[in-house]
Amino acid sequence: MRFFTEIALFAVVVMGFASCQELPNYFVDDMTVARVGRKDLRVSDVEHVVPKSLSSADSLQFVDMYIDRWITKQLKVQEAELLFPSSADDIEAKVEEYRQSLLIRKIEQYYIDTEPDSEISDADIEAYYNAHKSDFRLDKTVVKGVVVAFGEKFRRKDKLLEAMKSTKPDARQYFRDICTKNNFALHEITEWTDFGEFLALLPTMRSRNYDSLLTKSDVQKMNADGIQYYFRITAVLNKGEVQPLEMTRETIARVLKTQRYGEIIRAHEEEILRTAIENGHARIYVKENKNE
Repeated sequence: MRFFTEIALFAVVVMGFASCQELPNYFVDDMTVARVGRKDLRVSDVEHVVPKSLSSADSLQFVDMYIDRWITKQLKVQEAELLFPSSADDIEAKVEEYRQSLLIRKIEQYYIDTEPDSEISDADIEAYYNAHKSDFRLDKTVVKGVVVAFGEKFRRKDKLLEAMKSTKPDARQYFRDICTKNNFALHEITEWTDFGEFLALLPTMRSRNYDSLLTKSDVQKMNADGIQYYFRITAVLNKGEVQPLEMTRETIARVLKTQRYGEIIRAHEEEILRTAIENGHARIYVKENKNE
């Protein structure tokens, strides 16, 4: 084995200089550098696996190890073929089945990619949502709202509270400006959020039930460790209610894509089957015999 390895190491080093000088004929001929039974490892097989970033010395070491691993692999395969001869056909069948599945997956993706009307629109999603609202029920309470935390010694609490209560755009901006100017911790929750996550922004305890907070739409207050908390729940959806469209959009899109892709693939399958039978490329003899 070392004899072949030494030849291979020298061959790869020489081939590394192929762009600078002409190779000797015996390297150009892609000589065999190792053999196990009827399996050959050739210079070209080794050449393309050697990382180009390696130094000459590291390349030699890499090739040496590669050839050893290749020979060991072939020996193990041959040993398995001797010990388990009945498994060969089953393995070949599985390999062929896997090869075909990869090709089929590739052609199906080609069908989808080349279909001009395969995209899912917002109108498609909304139509599906309206037709299947009963399928989308909340398994937990979700809320929208705002939480601000600041030092209890802040003197303009009344102004902050007044601005926070208002729904006017100018007042809302004034509220944000106060928070920004004084570096208050402000959380404006504009997307539907688990009520438990909202409570985590407040000085609450897991052992207590805070459902009573959901019934109040005005600004509420809490205090802990010298920190004042103002919070307001602006919208509530309780467990068991229909999920809003914005929460189901991605799920519906996945469902519609699966359906649309399935329709595209089935249409192509029907077309290629019909065409193949019409032009004689495919025949179904069982059906023909039944018709006789």
